[in-house]
Amino acid sequence: MAARRPLPDPLRGDPESSLRVRVDTPDPDGTVAYIPRTMAEDPEYVLVQRDTDAWRRLRCRHDFEYWCAKCCIIKHKTLGTNVPLVLNAPQRRVAAVMEADRLAGNPIRIIMLKARQWGGSTLIQVYMAWIQSCHRRNWHSLICSQVKDTSTGIRGMYTRLLADYPAELWDGDEPPRFRPYERSTNVREISGRGCRVTVSSIQNQDAVRGADFAMAHLSETAFWPATRTRTPADLIRAVCGSVALIPYSLVAMESTANGVGNYFHSEWLRCRDGNGDKRAVFVPWYEIEMYSLPLPAARMEDFVKSMDAYEMSLFTDHGCTLDQIHWYRCKRREYQSHDKMMAEYPTTDEEAFTATGSPVFSPRHVERMRQECDEPRTGELNAGGDEFVDDSTGHLQLWEPPQPRARYVAAMDIGGRSDSSDFSVISVMRVDTLRPAVAAQWRGHIDHDILGQKAESIARYYNEALLAVESNTLETDSGAGLYVLERLADTYPNLYRRRVYDSVTNSESSRVGFHTNRRTKEMVLTGLMAAVRDGTYRERDILACREMLTYEQKPNGSYGAKDGCHDDILMTRAIALHLAHEEARIPVLAPYTPPPMW
Repeated sequence: MAARRPLPDPLRGDPESSLRVRVDTPDPDGTVAYIPRTMAEDPEYVLVQRDTDAWRRLRCRHDFEYWCAKCCIIKHKTLGTNVPLVLNAPQRRVAAVMEADRLAGNPIRIIMLKARQWGGSTLIQVYMAWIQSCHRRNWHSLICSQVKDTSTGIRGMYTRLLADYPAELWDGDEPPRFRPYERSTNVREISGRGCRVTVSSIQNQDAVRGADFAMAHLSETAFWPATRTRTPADLIRAVCGSVALIPYSLVAMESTANGVGNYFHSEWLRCRDGNGDKRAVFVPWYEIEMYSLPLPAARMEDFVKSMDAYEMSLFTDHGCTLDQIHWYRCKRREYQSHDKMMAEYPTTDEEAFTATGSPVFSPRHVERMRQECDEPRTGELNAGGDEFVDDSTGHLQLWEPPQPRARYVAAMDIGGRSDSSDFSVISVMRVDTLRPAVAAQWRGHIDHDILGQKAESIARYYNEALLAVESNTLETDSGAGLYVLERLADTYPNLYRRRVYDSVTNSESSRVGFHTNRRTKEMVLTGLMAAVRDGTYRERDILACREMLTYEQKPNGSYGAKDGCHDDILMTRAIALHLAHEEARIPVLAPYTPPPMW
């Protein structure tokens, strides 16, 4: 294996970079340097050839890596001493991503999934400090994390940076320091630049509303809690709404992973797949220099012979050295399972999101299923119920229009009427193929009687699909719920009816609706688990995959969504698949008629 290329000296510059040119310098640090092309093309360049400090200030403005080494003093993570900031390999790679957008005149937007202890938060903060110190005045920034103390700690690094900033390289009207801003404990202003730095947290969302931010650092977003009244998405919308889409504006979201299904995980997948506004950057453990443990030469042969399949893949697929694999093996012994090791020190982004707790569905299987998801048409059925009408405000998603002579089943899960309650979902699945596939879905909040009408219309549209209504809510909703069930029984001919045994009369009858109890729920979920594991049905909706990733087995053995999450789509899939496999054995029973009154 070829040796890894040493990192270039930031004061001299990278001689192999196509973005740099070789020049003679007036700088005592070196008579030759490789500077950014943009610096050599700057009209000021010809004016600073005889002035060392002016030359350095100009280079600071164009060369982020040089500025870090000359102007930033940080506390070394392992030595505990204050040292100049020389960017490590992951920091240089992430900085290059941001620099590509800055140099192109684009707004800078990045989401970063990281392993631990390589300085990701430090990099984002010093990059923002560079823009505020060298490029923009009155350019306000926000630091937001799970708790305010964390945000304050990040800003503390900025305080030290200003305190140690070389006076001869400072481009401000006053000496560099933080000063209070209008007696606020959350806001500081950089003297001489007019740039404000605000700290906030997910618990204090109101502090960011209406503020004039040009940059935002959103730290450890995966650990931001979600409740019914306060979610990470709410705060992100408030922050991003204040950051204009202009050059030098920046939104940086960074976090280590914290399981699946949360806001950060969803946003990562969206941006990684090219559907979001941010550049997705993943930093694996093996890019971090400190994660290496020398392997004695006398042990190398035996070590290689003892490498398991995963360790061999680190060598062949990811280019890890034996010293790195040696470190990985030793570190792995500290964890009870390899999954927990992968979550802390991921090799791939999929590993980073290894679920914690007791997940019902394997993230690997859900990811495979997610690859087949695609964008639907959105709209509603027309008044006659015989034509789909495209409408961006509609709630009916259509992936496959009804096919002649095809057979479909439809499952309806009843939610609440208000926007804060669970969703009502109607799922349609084609079942006359070897591999059932989702064809359409309605999801929203609506009065239950109108929901019943929509379910009937959608089922009729799909060749009079077998319609199963999850009837728990309706059967306990006094007269209104029973009205919906009775109306469907009177007007729709292909309605699912469950068998009901009466021990008093020793007879069997039927009742409208699929009743979910512990026994039936485990039954249909077992079928869904097998289908997801074996890939025997085609999912098309990303939201269904997200619900599966947040579905877990509770300590009491029951199943349910994580707090703040939903399982409405998931349950319709479970019921529809159950009907798909059992439909041929469902007998046609006479409508239930209550016994006569004596």
